[in-house]
Amino acid sequence: MPSTSDRDRSDDDGGIGTSDRSAHNERTDAARAVVRRYRRLERPLSWLVAVGVGVVCVGVYALTSLVPAVAAGILAAIALRVPVWQSSGTVTLRTDYAPDRVVESFTGPHPPVLAFHWGLADAVETDDDTVYYEVSYLFGLRTVEVAVRAETVTLPNGDRQVELTVTEGGHSWGTYAATISHETTHTAVTIEYAADQRFGLRRVPQQLLAARYRDETLSEQGYDVVDRTSHIGR
Repeated sequence: MPSTSDRDRSDDDGGIGTSDRSAHNERTDAARAVVRRYRRLERPLSWLVAVGVGVVCVGVYALTSLVPAVAAGILAAIALRVPVWQSSGTVTLRTDYAPDRVVESFTGPHPPVLAFHWGLADAVETDDDTVYYEVSYLFGLRTVEVAVRAETVTLPNGDRQVELTVTEGGHSWGTYAATISHETTHTAVTIEYAADQRFGLRRVPQQLLAARYRDETLSEQGYDVVDRTSHIGR
């Protein structure tokens, strides 16, 4: 399979000119640093959720006996893992980049809206219009492959649209449709996203924590968030 490494691809990132590579790489590294700050907090938060289940078991055991405590722990673990909700929404961005440059960023190995994927990746490979991220969890005990396929079209009004289809571990994860418009003083990017997977309640703390950092990752890459609407449903 023809591929390039993350380092090789960054030297020719979607056609970005030589004079812009250094600034582009600096912005990418800055966004990656934000994601790593998130990761340092996300890990203990995930353990805190697990500890919460243990506290429930201990509390029930103190009030009753071992069997009800074990049953309570099992029920709590199931309740946290059962997929009950999925997210969707719209984000409007503003940038000084030219529309062609924005298209190149969204179709390259570091799409601005997917910093929480490539920012945590141990390896990045590309194959035609698809980028593959290898992400490890549980101190390297588990590894999952995230694939992002980009498709670009020109709309009747001349705007460009990039659709990113994301799969995780071979399963559909979500889609992002970014419409890129040239305005008088800037470039506007309107992104509609929808998750295909349902998530359990155990992911709620992670989502709330990520919300603190997602706009900062975009700002570090040169995109200001003008508006954001989010929806959570079944």
